[in-house]
Amino acid sequence: MNILVIGSGGREHALAWKLAQSDLADRVFVAPGNGGSALEPELTNVSLEPMDFDGLIEFALHEKIELTVVGPEAPLVAGIVDRFNDAGLACLGPSAAAAELEGSKSFSKQFLVKHGIPTAAYGSFESSAQACEFARSLPLPVVIKADGLAAGKGVLIAQSYEEADKVISHMLEGNAFGHAGHRVVVEEFMQGEEASFIVIANGNTYRSFATSQDHKAIYDGDLGLNTGGMGAYSPAPVVTDVIHEKILREIIEPTLAGMIADGHPYTGFLYAGLMIEPTGGIKVVEFNCRFGDPETQPILLRLQSDFASVCLGAVNNELNDCSLEFTEDAAVAVVLAAEGYPLAYRKNEEIQGLNKPGNSKVFHCGTMLEGTKVKTSGGRVLAVTALGKSVSDAQSQVYEDIQAIGFPGMQYRRDIGYRAVSREKRLVASSNKGSTSSKGNNSRD
Repeated sequence: MNILVIGSGGREHALAWKLAQSDLADRVFVAPGNGGSALEPELTNVSLEPMDFDGLIEFALHEKIELTVVGPEAPLVAGIVDRFNDAGLACLGPSAAAAELEGSKSFSKQFLVKHGIPTAAYGSFESSAQACEFARSLPLPVVIKADGLAAGKGVLIAQSYEEADKVISHMLEGNAFGHAGHRVVVEEFMQGEEASFIVIANGNTYRSFATSQDHKAIYDGDLGLNTGGMGAYSPAPVVTDVIHEKILREIIEPTLAGMIADGHPYTGFLYAGLMIEPTGGIKVVEFNCRFGDPETQPILLRLQSDFASVCLGAVNNELNDCSLEFTEDAAVAVVLAAEGYPLAYRKNEEIQGLNKPGNSKVFHCGTMLEGTKVKTSGGRVLAVTALGKSVSDAQSQVYEDIQAIGFPGMQYRRDIGYRAVSREKRLVASSNKGSTSSKGNNSRD
């Protein structure tokens, strides 16, 4: 069958790359794609933008596309799945009504409270005075979010009430995030460790992807401004078997049941950003109505199942017949970003060394192909992704391979996966200590 992937980032490069590996796939198109998808022999870029619904539908009908997979959130929230379905085309993703889980943080929080799904205490405001007053009712720090879509950058953590006042005013009165910031959500700060939990669903049927964890902050140690994501790894050790079952029972299943109860059955990828508390409690930080970026890259590098078959199963209400299997190996993805990102950044810089990292898969996030040259076109430029027997091994491999790549102003974090690596080191130390203790006891017997 012919497949269409909509989007231009690293997530879409990874989705299309994995779909093309299926025996079901004849041709895989990417609209508009990027320099990386242009270089993949199994993929064909199409000069159509994700919000050009008429053009995409016309193309899908002409090319007899049997499956369309939508990468980014904006077209999903705007109703692309509804439009494709009206044209008789199979399109994987939630309806516009269901995509409000990501499209509006106020909607999402109201949904969580209504259906008894754990999340942080919050208030939703269009008035700066009311938002600032509510912020002062919460202990510091205080989390402030733009209500609408802000490309992963509309969340700020205020360490003082004065800073909260400035952030709220900046969003509501300074038009910092355009329409997305015309309403703000003010939340209590949640303690714990975040994890990404993604499923593919059709109504109340779902299949879980491998767990992952991303790094939002621009600098090492999770410092600096929030970004769309500077790297990710899979699996996330914080999601133990017990926590995994608890997530399904307390978060995923009630969410899918709640969407059905509200008249908006959910189909497609559902991303739950979760806070795993030190006590073992779990709270929803956010929902996304699509695959995460850069979580897609390490997760799909580990995926062993036929991805196209699973996607088709979700669209055709045959997900019960599908399974998701993953290699035991871990994967780490490190984002190489342009100078200045996540603020104004440099573009049009030639990238060197793309053919050299033999042990890593290089997914393109913000690149373009000019003749035979690959140049930067976005803030997040590449996601270099490697497998290893452990997160430590994958981390070592990916940072070794990054050394072959370069472009002017390139920046990246050097600690992606540090939480998992620390856990692995503690386990090794504990094991060695136990082994030494055991030998000592034997020698005294």
